[in-house]
Amino acid sequence: MPDDTTDELVTYDVDRGVATLRLNSEPNRNALSTPLMTKLLEHLDAAAADAAVRVVVLGHTGRVFCSGADLKETAAAREAGEVPAAMLTDVLARLWEFDKPVIARVGGPARAGGLGLVAAADIAVCAAEATFAFTEVRIGVVPAVISAPVLRRLRPRDAAELYLTGTVFDGRRAESIGLVTRAVPAVDLDIAVAGYAEDLALGAPGALAGAKRLLRRGDADIRAELAELSKTSAEFFLSEEGREGVAAFAEKRDASWVVK
Repeated sequence: MPDDTTDELVTYDVDRGVATLRLNSEPNRNALSTPLMTKLLEHLDAAAADAAVRVVVLGHTGRVFCSGADLKETAAAREAGEVPAAMLTDVLARLWEFDKPVIARVGGPARAGGLGLVAAADIAVCAAEATFAFTEVRIGVVPAVISAPVLRRLRPRDAAELYLTGTVFDGRRAESIGLVTRAVPAVDLDIAVAGYAEDLALGAPGALAGAKRLLRRGDADIRAELAELSKTSAEFFLSEEGREGVAAFAEKRDASWVVK
């Protein structure tokens, strides 16, 4: 079993059948860097292979759940025509197809790619005070890759509003639109997550896996969809607007298209 050490980008521990994975890169607000996503996939593989694990909880250390793509890494790699966040396709597919139930525990802000993690989980519980936003258009890109799980959760009108405006919304709104299963006061978050984990652990492992397959029945091949969406994401990150938007974000200034 992987060690739960404070210097890991994703920590891992197992207690009474529940594997808890925590994004643990507080200096960059748990951004989806290549090293973090690599570690997350390793721990998901460990949880899948461990017969003692019945439920996976995906949470975080620090104040922020996930700030989305690591824009510093993206800006550096883009000069070589690469987009590191493309690995997010593997992460989202792994979460969506995982045979064991996955609970997202969201105790703080989630932005852009972080909302993909929330949507890919089977059950998502957030603090009512947590905030969310699809901020991509404000930096000249689009929420392409995360659309595979997100648009399976959201109502079309809500998706249109939130994708196009990039506005911030709270946990109660996230619950009302289907992004999360339940929003609770922050002080009750761990109790609510533990309650779901206990209920899920009462199910037979094979039956839970079978129920998850039923829930995915009729879905198009999500891996093929993610591959196409990854191409779209790369096009925008490598575009003139994408370059300007990421630069403006890094320099803490308005992008050139902002009307003043």
